[in-house]
Amino acid sequence: MRKIIAASIVAASLLLSACNTVKGLGRDIESVGQAGDEAI
Repeated sequence: MRKIIAASIVAASLLLSACNTVKGLGRDIESVGQAGDEAI
């Protein structure tokens, strides 16, 4: 459970710092979803 929470925090920080456009936001959300699938 801690790994999932840590991955979510890292992904959220990357999402907030890296996405500058709507297209970039979509890619970031997709990558967060993929990371969540891999963590589970």
